[in-house]
Amino acid sequence: MSSNIVSIVGRPNVGKSTLFNRLTKTRQAIVSDISGTTRDRQYGVVEWNGKTFSLIDTGGWVAKTDDVFEDEIRRQVKIAAEEADVILFVVDIMTGITDIDNELADVLRRVKKPVFVVSNKTDNNTLLYNAAEFYSLGLGEPYCISAMSGSGTGDLLDEIIKKLDFSQTEEESSKLPRFAVVGRPNVGKSSLINAFMGEERHIVTDIAGTTRDSIDTHYNKFGMDFYLVDTAGIRKKTKVSEDLEFYSVMRSIRAIENSDVCVLMIDGERGIESQDVNIYRLIMNNKKGLVVFVNKWDIIKDKSKESIKYFENTILSRTAPFTDYPILFGSALTNKNIFKVLQAAYEVYDKKQKLVGTSKLNETMLPLIEAYPPPSMKGKYIKIKYCSQLPNTSVPTFVFYANLPQYIKEPYIRFLENKIREKWDFKGTPIRILINQK
Repeated sequence: MSSNIVSIVGRPNVGKSTLFNRLTKTRQAIVSDISGTTRDRQYGVVEWNGKTFSLIDTGGWVAKTDDVFEDEIRRQVKIAAEEADVILFVVDIMTGITDIDNELADVLRRVKKPVFVVSNKTDNNTLLYNAAEFYSLGLGEPYCISAMSGSGTGDLLDEIIKKLDFSQTEEESSKLPRFAVVGRPNVGKSSLINAFMGEERHIVTDIAGTTRDSIDTHYNKFGMDFYLVDTAGIRKKTKVSEDLEFYSVMRSIRAIENSDVCVLMIDGERGIESQDVNIYRLIMNNKKGLVVFVNKWDIIKDKSKESIKYFENTILSRTAPFTDYPILFGSALTNKNIFKVLQAAYEVYDKKQKLVGTSKLNETMLPLIEAYPPPSMKGKYIKIKYCSQLPNTSVPTFVFYANLPQYIKEPYIRFLENKIREKWDFKGTPIRILINQK
């Protein structure tokens, strides 16, 4: 699929986080009336009419002084403008245009990207007339919405979808697996990619990737044949040098969306941090295979089994409930265990393609379900009579047929997934469980 990024920009307290939560159907972003509440940027996936795209809420600034505040907002807008495909410029219909709005509009008018002026907090029809003021920003027609109630967001999503490129890119280059190396800045991604490539560079060919910012490198040696989905951020310095972390994540999104399996690199010195968890969530939201590689293990003094176990448990606790993926320790600089990373990525890719026979699935799962049935709801017994795995899906997808599917809740779905994982090896790949009407 082609990767699309939509960024939400705007001054503080206009409702960016509320809009993010509304469009991603989550409560991921903290919503508050206090300016600057969004300290960590939020990354999510939006599904609308069968199409999906990535959404970024560009919070992340904390004001020291008014001047620093405005500089930080302007900087974020520039980065969002350069990296995103569509920009949502959120303004507040209750307060009208402010000086910061005018400054942001000045930046956005120079951008060669679609910009939507989103007039938020339009909670009743009498406020619609106030939106005319936003025409003076010089960015076209304002879209009146209420992020709180959801009013107008459907029409806005329809227009966003029209501006994004959903041309199918999966068939373009090859059926070969695609592996992406992702992680926050300075974790050693470039070193790992260089180590993968080694000295036999005549085997390596760069082909244009599926997005303007991605390069797919064909790797064909040691009996392995795949594409390494690399981001241009690794290869060339970008025009805007500030805020590397934000760049890293926006480019990681493109790499993740264009891959089958992601190698998430974690700094062995610093351990797992909130930014690593953010990138992990992106991988899970996009239903990609996962291998975790703890880099810089060569400079860690305590390499005992206890130390490794403690490190593993810390990572797993931060990524629960999904904990069934390989974790490897090594060094991109000394080449320790990097070949194992490729082997693990290959194994995860194979498991994503695995099909369990219907009879075997029913033989295993139905007795377990009978012994531990879903809890009854409103005095009604829930019965699951049959299950099967759907063929030709991006991740292993299992359908369970029940008489009252609406009463089967998340904890029981997790129970079913855990039992499937216990019986069949799906290490590193997400599983989708569907409960359908019998």
